[in-house]
Amino acid sequence: MENILPDFLVKRQEGYYCRYGDFFVDPLLPVQRAVVSHAHADHASPGHEQICCTPPTAAFMQYRYSRQPRHSFREFSYHQPFTVGDVRLFFIPAGHMLGSAQVVMEYKGVRYLFTGDYKLQDDDTCEPLEVVQADVLITESTFADPQIIHPDPVTEIGKINDKPHHILLGAYALGKAQRLTSLINRYCPDRRVLVHHGILPLHRLYASLGISQLKYEPYNRREMKTTAAHHIYLVPPMTFSSYYRATNVIRVFASGWKHLQRSNDMDLYISDHVDWNDILTYVVRVNPREIWTVHGDGTHLREHFSGHISVRELNGA
Repeated sequence: MENILPDFLVKRQEGYYCRYGDFFVDPLLPVQRAVVSHAHADHASPGHEQICCTPPTAAFMQYRYSRQPRHSFREFSYHQPFTVGDVRLFFIPAGHMLGSAQVVMEYKGVRYLFTGDYKLQDDDTCEPLEVVQADVLITESTFADPQIIHPDPVTEIGKINDKPHHILLGAYALGKAQRLTSLINRYCPDRRVLVHHGILPLHRLYASLGISQLKYEPYNRREMKTTAAHHIYLVPPMTFSSYYRATNVIRVFASGWKHLQRSNDMDLYISDHVDWNDILTYVVRVNPREIWTVHGDGTHLREHFSGHISVRELNGA
């Protein structure tokens, strides 16, 4: 059995650095070589000389970062192997949003699996999560707490049906907004979805990438004043925050974070991240020799697997 290199991936100011391939994973400061797991802004940033990612991630980044040169993108489909330095890589679906990828890295007989953000729940607006076995599971730990268990999203979205009012629904514009639109279409079929102008281009970009089933309309202020029917106005976070005095609507924000439910008229716990039980399930499926945690607190995981699997937070070099 080959030895795991404890410094294979280390945390630096720019992002997570692999010295054996001389590249960064999800860097937030400009670097020469970036491997990007998905297009959310806390993982994907502009200014890199070279960006390795999936085609949808490239499309979203090109839309958001129009000054990023198109020739800087190296696009790879899922399972398509490529090499950076001495490291062999390939992407597998992460189930987080359209184009999201887990990064599989192989070096000297050892496989390292960087999950990025991922989820196990069903979502027809993105590719479903896939699993490979790995020696080292490098997992996000955003909600790695036994006290955090995400409810069923179908049950959550169904709560809207019990509210005979217009809904002002706040959500992240990329990924979450499209998933919510699909959930509403399927489980709240009597509700029309009116989409804020800041979200519309991303819905259309999703359609151009094959997610064409979403039913929605551009926001029409007159429609939100009608009492004949009750609609859902889907808005990005900044707009939602600015409408804190909105009248004749129920204010709802879709998130797994408890603090984002405060001061709203109804809780809506719909998350695109794994919860505690999901992580434990995933560890069994990946069957790693070690677990390294990123993006959160790995304390509970370290305590849970004590004496069975080594768990450590991915720190700097």
